[in-house]
Amino acid sequence: MAAIVVRIFLISILCLIGLASAAQSVIRMPSDRTAGETDSFCNSWRLSVETNNAGLWSTPEGCLGYRVDYFTGVQYASDLTVVASDSIAFARSVTPAGDGKDGWVFDVDETLLSNLPFYEKFGYSAESFNEELWNEWVNSTAAEALPESLGLYRELKELGFTVFILTGRDEFQRNATTANLLAAGFRDWEKLILRGKSDRGKRAVVYKSEKRQELVDQGYRIHGNSGDQWSDLLGYAMAVRSFKYPNPLYYIA
Repeated sequence: MAAIVVRIFLISILCLIGLASAAQSVIRMPSDRTAGETDSFCNSWRLSVETNNAGLWSTPEGCLGYRVDYFTGVQYASDLTVVASDSIAFARSVTPAGDGKDGWVFDVDETLLSNLPFYEKFGYSAESFNEELWNEWVNSTAAEALPESLGLYRELKELGFTVFILTGRDEFQRNATTANLLAAGFRDWEKLILRGKSDRGKRAVVYKSEKRQELVDQGYRIHGNSGDQWSDLLGYAMAVRSFKYPNPLYYIA
């Protein structure tokens, strides 16, 4: 009996070692992988980022070029189109009450406005974030609308939704943000909410939850919420449906 137990134990250990080796071979791609394997791995990495499986992440070695191709090619625009289409389909399924209380919340950066020209200068986030240069970019009011978001925004207004814009930008950037949104074609939002002094130091998910709760307390029904970060969408006072925009550039908790 003892010999049988020992044999089973050894077999179990060998199986575990084999599984561990297999798992390692899946997670850590060989350094000499082919171009096709690299594309496949980087596609899987992006999926992990967008589903929040990766958590706080950095770009894997070998995927920087992939990320550049993603934004400059057709895939990014295609992904945005699908997000906007899904959002419109849901919005059309809602019948606004006509009291002005049916709301939709939008983030700004990488949701309504694209900052790709800014990040392109720094290797699409390959270099460290520079807050001073970022503030200069915001003040330039040069960010353009994501066309898919502009179409969604206008559709929501026609359907009778009240639109709120909730951004992690600071209050001192209100004038520049307002000017940029107007120049990009966004009009007639109900309220533009930015971080005030009391919001400094708060995690994004806490800050945005608090601001959504204030809207709920005012009687608004938040049907939809659009943002490129999970912290735009999760927490409490959540929308009936949340729509995650693609963004393998940066992560904000």
